[in-house]
Amino acid sequence: MPTFLPSRLPERLAARPRLADVIALLAGALTTLAFEPFALFPLAILGPAALFLCWRGATARRAAWRGFLFGAGLFGVGVSWVFVSMHTFGNMTAPLAIIATVLLVAALSLYLAALGAAQAWLTRTGTVQYLLVLPALWTLGEWWRGWFLTGFPWLNLGYSQTDSWLAGYAPVAGVYGVSLVCALSAGLLAQWLSDPGRYRWVLAVGVGLWATGAGLTFVEWATPAGAPMQVALVQGNVALRDKWRIEQREANVRHYVELSRPHLDADLIVWPEAAVPATLEQARPLLAELGLRGKRAHLVLGVIEVNESARTYYNGVVNLANASLYRKQHLVPFGEYLPMPWLFEGFIRQMHIPMSNFSRGAAEQPPFLAAGQVLGISVCYEDAFGEELIRQLPRASLLVNVSEDAWFGNSLAPHQRVQMARLRALETARPMLRAGNTGPSAVIDHRGRTLAKTSAFRAETLTTPVQPMQGSTPYVRAGNLPVVVL
Repeated sequence: MPTFLPSRLPERLAARPRLADVIALLAGALTTLAFEPFALFPLAILGPAALFLCWRGATARRAAWRGFLFGAGLFGVGVSWVFVSMHTFGNMTAPLAIIATVLLVAALSLYLAALGAAQAWLTRTGTVQYLLVLPALWTLGEWWRGWFLTGFPWLNLGYSQTDSWLAGYAPVAGVYGVSLVCALSAGLLAQWLSDPGRYRWVLAVGVGLWATGAGLTFVEWATPAGAPMQVALVQGNVALRDKWRIEQREANVRHYVELSRPHLDADLIVWPEAAVPATLEQARPLLAELGLRGKRAHLVLGVIEVNESARTYYNGVVNLANASLYRKQHLVPFGEYLPMPWLFEGFIRQMHIPMSNFSRGAAEQPPFLAAGQVLGISVCYEDAFGEELIRQLPRASLLVNVSEDAWFGNSLAPHQRVQMARLRALETARPMLRAGNTGPSAVIDHRGRTLAKTSAFRAETLTTPVQPMQGSTPYVRAGNLPVVVL
C-alpha cells in the first residue's frame, strides 16, 4: 500500500477534489485562531499554505470555489460578532441578522474567490505560483478590501504577527508588508511540501525572512518626546441599553466623574467614545463638577458635537482643558450614516441606533493638543486604517483611540481590535492609549507591547506612565504605496 509522502501531497489533493474543498474550509476556520484572543500566530502561515496546496493545479472555477470556502471559514468564525451587533444590540430580528451576517461573510469571501480564480489564470504550478503570484495577489486582495466600499480590513494576516518576529516589518512596510511576508512564508512552506527533496532551498529563504524580521525588532525608529506622562483611562462599563436614555444621562456622567476623581493628578485622563451621552453643551454643567480648574489633568473624552445652524452632527473628541476638537472622519456604514438611503432605508429601520446620521469630519484638522503633546486621535474602528492614521504624524507624539465596544458583546471583536491597535503602535513607533466603555482598555507602548490592560465588562480606571515619542518610521513617510507597487 503506497505511503502518504509529503512529496505526493499536491497530487493526492488533486485526485480527491472534495477532500481539498473540505481542507480549504477548515484551513480558513483555523486561521482565525492566529488572531487574538487565541494568538496562535503560526496558523496565519499554515492556513494559507494549506489553501495554496489546494489551489495547485486546480481550474479557475475550482480554485475560486476553494478560495470562497476558505473565506467562509475565516470570516464565518472571525467576524461572527456581526450577528451580536445587529441582533443583541441593534434590535434586528434574529432571522434578518443571520441573513445580514451570512451576506457579509459571503461578500468578504468573494475576495478570496477572485484571488483563487486570478492565480489559476496566471499559473497553476511551479515556484512562480507559490513565491510570486500568490503572495502578491493575497496582499493586493487585502489592500483592496481595506478601502473598497469604505473598507473592511479585518483579519489581515499581518495583524496576527504582533508577537512574532515578523512584527519587525511593521514599521518598515505596515500591516500589508507583514501580510506579504506571511503570504510569502506560506508560499515557501507550500513549495517545500510539494517536493521536500527538491526544494530544500526554500527553507533557507524562509529562515532568512524571519531572521530579518527578528533583526528589525531591535531597531529604534523613534526617540522620546519630553518626559513620561501619567495617564488614566476610564472604563465606565455603562450598559448600552442605559447609555442613551435621557433619564440616565446625569447618572452616567456622575459615574465617570467618580471613576476619574481619584486621578486628577494625572497628566491625561481619557474617557471612551461618546462617554457623555449628550451634546457637549448639555453635559458641561455636569462635567464642571469634576473640578479640573487648578488641576494639571487634561480630560479628553468622546462627545456628540451639534451644529444647530447647519443641522449637522459629529462624533467627536474634545479636550476640556483647551477646547481642542477632533471630528471623526471614517464613519461606520449603517451605524453612523446610511449609504444609498433609497436602497437601505427599510433595512436601517430594523435597527435602533442612536445618532446614526453623523457628518464626516474634514481630512485635515488642527492639531489636537493635550498635556503639552500633540495627540493622534481616532474614534472607534478608525484605528483599523493605518493609512488614515498616519496623516496626523509625525507631529503627533501619542495615539489615542476612544471606542464603544459594547456593540460587540462578549465576542472576538474587542480582542481583535486591541491587536489592531498594537499593530498601529508598531507601524508608527508611537504609544497607543485605547479607552473603551466596556473594554478591554489598554496602554500600548511604541513597540506594540501591552503595558497595562483592563478586564472586559468591569468599571475601572487604568493608570500607568507612558513615554511620548517623536520621529518617523519608513511606513509613516511612505504609507502603503511601496508594498502596493511591489
